[in-house]
Amino acid sequence: MGDLFWNKVAAAVIGLVLMVMVIGVVGDIVFSEGGHGDEHASLSYPIDLEAVLGGTAGGAAVEEDVIDLGTLLAAADASAGERIFRRCVSCHNAAPGAGNLQGPNLWGVVGRDIGSYDGFSYSSVMAEYPGNWTYEELNGFLANPRGYLSGTAMAFAGIRGDEDRADLLAYLQTLGDTAVPFPAPAPVVTEVVEDATLENVFTEEGAEASAAAIESVADVDDQMDALDEAAAETPAEDDGN
Repeated sequence: MGDLFWNKVAAAVIGLVLMVMVIGVVGDIVFSEGGHGDEHASLSYPIDLEAVLGGTAGGAAVEEDVIDLGTLLAAADASAGERIFRRCVSCHNAAPGAGNLQGPNLWGVVGRDIGSYDGFSYSSVMAEYPGNWTYEELNGFLANPRGYLSGTAMAFAGIRGDEDRADLLAYLQTLGDTAVPFPAPAPVVTEVVEDATLENVFTEEGAEASAAAIESVADVDDQMDALDEAAAETPAEDDGN
């Protein structure tokens, strides 16, 4: 092998080394020396992570929708709630004067004091829970009984669907001598934009403002006409040509 061959080998090795060095320099420019614990912080160029990740950067909590129970109940279907109630009949009676089963009788449950049905042995947390069974209390309890009232003996997992619970509550309303009224729906908040409707054009103030605007335009037109007339009457100056 001659010197030319070894010169080619040396050139190839030097080129490879230079390539590795260039890659390293470019890598240092693009990425800083961040730790493995926060891969997003190691980026040298600023990135709006909240926008990229859909508003969840930094582990920010996602706000849950607030349920308007009054609106749900206003649209609820008691007959659909009766079908949902079939999940409950193995543990609850729902007829006046009927005895208790594994759970207390649910006749007249809406509005009844919590943990108060005669002859049923409640858990201590249920017996000591204050207040009565409002629609709000029933809705929260039926969604997740053990999550809502830790220590309850009720083994039911809960009804997750908001509309399903509303239908069930509408059916429970029928299980009593007197139907307890539903809570009122939350008021609809609308933003009133002043002077944004056509009616304002026909008010006295609107008519006056419109007339003033038209008069201003007419004044400008008159002034422009006067200037045109003056220019026409002024003789042209001799420019010497």
